[in-house]
Amino acid sequence: MIASGRRVERGDIVDESGGSGQPRSGTDEADERRTGRPRPGDPAASTARPHSEEEPHDTDAQAKPEPEADTAAAAGHPDPSPGTPEDPEGPAGDQAAGEAGAAGAGGTEGSAGAGEERADAPPADLRKAPTEPAPSPAPRSDDHTPAHHPHDAHRTEAHTPPTKPKSGRKRGSSSRRGKEPGGGLLMGRPFGVPVYVAPSWFLVAALITWVFGGQLDRVLPELGMTRYLVSLFFAVAFYASVLVHELAHTVAALRFGLPVRRIQLQFFGGVSEIEKESETPGREFVLAFVGPLLSLILGGLFYLALQAVEPGTVPGVLLAGLMISNLIVAAFNLLPGLPLDGGRMLRAVVWKITGKPMSGTIAAAWVGRALAISVLIGLPLLTQSGALGTDAADIGGMDTVMDALLAAILAAIIWTGAGNSLRMARLREHLPELRARALTRRAVPVETNTPLSEALRRANDAGARALVVVDPDGEPLSLVREAAIVGVPEHRRPWVAVSGLAQDLTDGMRVSAELAGEDLLDALRAAPATEYLVVEDSGEIYGVLSAADVEKAFVKAMARPS
Repeated sequence: MIASGRRVERGDIVDESGGSGQPRSGTDEADERRTGRPRPGDPAASTARPHSEEEPHDTDAQAKPEPEADTAAAAGHPDPSPGTPEDPEGPAGDQAAGEAGAAGAGGTEGSAGAGEERADAPPADLRKAPTEPAPSPAPRSDDHTPAHHPHDAHRTEAHTPPTKPKSGRKRGSSSRRGKEPGGGLLMGRPFGVPVYVAPSWFLVAALITWVFGGQLDRVLPELGMTRYLVSLFFAVAFYASVLVHELAHTVAALRFGLPVRRIQLQFFGGVSEIEKESETPGREFVLAFVGPLLSLILGGLFYLALQAVEPGTVPGVLLAGLMISNLIVAAFNLLPGLPLDGGRMLRAVVWKITGKPMSGTIAAAWVGRALAISVLIGLPLLTQSGALGTDAADIGGMDTVMDALLAAILAAIIWTGAGNSLRMARLREHLPELRARALTRRAVPVETNTPLSEALRRANDAGARALVVVDPDGEPLSLVREAAIVGVPEHRRPWVAVSGLAQDLTDGMRVSAELAGEDLLDALRAAPATEYLVVEDSGEIYGVLSAADVEKAFVKAMARPS
């Protein structure tokens, strides 16, 4: 559940490039070479990291760059002096002169050309880099944060396993994001939560229409082929009842301030994908119980309506079928095993007794697995014995096969759901280990027209691994994209300005250094990007957080046993 693609090793962006960059006006560069230190007031004279007792955590070894002069000589591009511009008739010809002008104007043309020459002149110090460059300065929209994110999925019927949701930031409402979560045909947005009908629903609707139509042929033979229209209406009405069941979970979740990603109607019922865990066992119990409660209420309402119609008529048969179906849904969901609603109620009780939500999850999950085995073995036996109201003499070979197949599917869904609940509980247990302060890379501020080679030299000197483009007053403007740096060949880096490789900062790309766990993942998912600017509460720049680093830490944390 993670966008695929090769990533740049964390230390790659600070490897030395060819040349020290384009000449700067005045005597600044000469003074810097004579003294060996950047001039006072240069924003690159120090890293962007304020002093902190907790330094960032670097998990990858940083490569030691070669001296700049040696790299420049090897690339065949001697460093131009402050007073003598490079000969335009030299080996690079007019192209080098044109790229130098483009770099001085922002470097966008140099950035575009870098991707074309990437394959012909790969930098020797970036061998671990991806083979596909990313020359465009446009922001990336793909989400590289971990796809494993905790959520509670309340299901109706057999409760098929949910897809992993992407959490939102706004509490008490459906999470907001640029793209729809998807999952089938969008039917509406009650309470602001999208409701989807999965393609598998059409299969089960056809199955219900066929089965119920056969029953109608025995009860109301005068309907003829019209019975299938009545059966289709029953299938739609039954899933409308399932939707009411799921809306009960949704309304309770929103009332408790828990974001709901979507409601999806599937083959074996429905699922409400709630993206956060309840804060107390009492709320967990209520959140799980309201679904079966609404199904019981619907069963009662259909029973009352049944008293007002004549038995043996189409309305009477439909109302009787809907009453029985809702009672079965309520009873099945009250079984005490995850991922059913009864399992969440059991989890809440054990959580209340022990004070540990993980203990409640383990108990309810193992009860759920035992329940799956019971369904696999017990359902066919009950059907064969006639305990479910069917005469054993009327049961044929095909009926036996169908009962066994249905039992196997239900058992597999319950078993899988119980296992997913255990994995989600372990994920929540490890989430606090993801801390923005510990994962942030040290950053160096550079001005807009700074050549890439010069910016990389300053980053290496400061032991930094990221570049922040700032204005003359030191205010951050954008972040230099790691993938874009890799796409620029060494011999072009003196002529490409960092501004052409940077992604403009948006409000969502500024994250607090104090964020950790689920709050950190929420912040990253709300504004998908490859890098984020990490700031202190005072507004000072702390460094740059890479989404790839968060993903690595996430996978590492999940690999550790609970």
